[in-house]
Amino acid sequence: MAALTPVEVANLLDTKDREIVHLRRRIAWFERQIFGQKSECRLPEPEGLQGTLGGAFDVIPEDTLPPKKSKVAAHEREQKVKNPTELGDDTEQFFDESKVPVEVVQVPNPEVEGLDPEDYEIIGEKVSHRLAQRPGSYVILKYVRPVIKRRDTQVISCPPAPAGVLDGCRADVSFVAGMMVDKFSYHQPLYRQHIKLGDAGINVSRPWLTRLMSRVAALLEPIFDAQLASIRASRVKAMDETPIKAGRAGPGKMKPAYFWPVYGEQDEICFLYYPSRAAKHVQDALGLSPPGDAVLQTDGYGAYEHYARVTGITHAQCWAHSRRKVFDCRDVEPTHADLALDYIGALYAVEIQIREKALTGHAKRDYRQQHAKPVLNRFFNWIDQQFDKHGFLPSSPFLGALAYIRERRVGLSVYLDDADVAIDTNHLERALRVIPMGKKNWLFCWTELGAKHVGIVQSLIATCRMHEINPYDYFVDVLQRISQHPASLVNQLTPRVWKQMFAENPLRSDLHAVDRRGNIGRE
Repeated sequence: MAALTPVEVANLLDTKDREIVHLRRRIAWFERQIFGQKSECRLPEPEGLQGTLGGAFDVIPEDTLPPKKSKVAAHEREQKVKNPTELGDDTEQFFDESKVPVEVVQVPNPEVEGLDPEDYEIIGEKVSHRLAQRPGSYVILKYVRPVIKRRDTQVISCPPAPAGVLDGCRADVSFVAGMMVDKFSYHQPLYRQHIKLGDAGINVSRPWLTRLMSRVAALLEPIFDAQLASIRASRVKAMDETPIKAGRAGPGKMKPAYFWPVYGEQDEICFLYYPSRAAKHVQDALGLSPPGDAVLQTDGYGAYEHYARVTGITHAQCWAHSRRKVFDCRDVEPTHADLALDYIGALYAVEIQIREKALTGHAKRDYRQQHAKPVLNRFFNWIDQQFDKHGFLPSSPFLGALAYIRERRVGLSVYLDDADVAIDTNHLERALRVIPMGKKNWLFCWTELGAKHVGIVQSLIATCRMHEINPYDYFVDVLQRISQHPASLVNQLTPRVWKQMFAENPLRSDLHAVDRRGNIGRE
């Protein structure tokens, strides 16, 4: 074998070094998946305090403190620390009496057996509660309509059946609302709900449930469109994309597609379905006429930067995604990665102080300028120094993470000058979590139309959650109201506006009146 030249040796060593870095990174990732924590939470250990496994504490947790002792005549007695999660604790009311039916069970006192009521008196009572469940919560509403014949005119008449959400459908609005909430909020696919119905003695077909869901989602589409229009009018918006499988690509195969969630400044979100991750879908979702002084906050995907150049809006970027790039390098370059994470942590510490002080508007902006901007400038100066030192291989993942951050300096600095812009897109990440959580249950959408309907319903439910609205109450009301509501005022039925206008006195199902009469008799 011929001897290698110095240049060939150098090239070989460089190739091996790159391969070693790549393999170390892969091994570290696999070790973290098997043995480590998946969370990016990083808590530096305070000096002089030994933390517990998995993280450190600013203060010692209650359950690690030594038990309190009380002195009695002959010895010291330990006081048990009350655990609020004890299963037998019934000292506090754990349910809302206005929402939960209460069945009263009278417990006889064995001491009065055989006694005449005049031989004792009841001087009080003690009450305890237990959480119970019936095998099924489904109810059949039996509408009895009398057919009458007038004696004077001999005319026979019968009142019409009450109108339903869908003409000729045997599903009450309460069932439709419950079906949607079970599927999209509690992640119970329709096939599981079908099994549950069968166990409760209800005999319906699975295709019937599927058709019912599709028709109801179509009814809600105008409300979805109105909410999307409200989001488009927002000055500050956040946007992301998350994959989904929808539509058949062949036998046993589904097409890859995407939901593009858009979050408005009034805490509204819409999940837009598109068949790909192409840049044109950003334009399709937001339009080419954004409001003046608009800001779009996203991750580092180039499609958003392209849209910002076309429309002239300000493009803010996300510090959480930048932090994640650095965090993924901790196993390969722990010392340098921790220094970078300390800088980013200082920026987040400023945001915590702003929340604690409840600062808004100009006060919030001034506080960021005074406390966060110097940290950010020092961080980018430190990044420049790392590149000048050339202490890393070109293939170094840590160098790649720093390059990712340095290239986005302008977008990462936008939040310093605009109080309405967040430091990251975590508010959007939390809201879109329902999609990946749901995919673990329903896996895919059989058709593209089905994916669109998933986006419609999830948009309304996620917005309800953000505004602390019970999605069941919202759907029961809106599904009865939508056929009578003027089309020009459909924005009033979006969750945010609905809460202001109708939440105090929502429309109910006939089941609600039946339950109230039954509860009065049972309590």
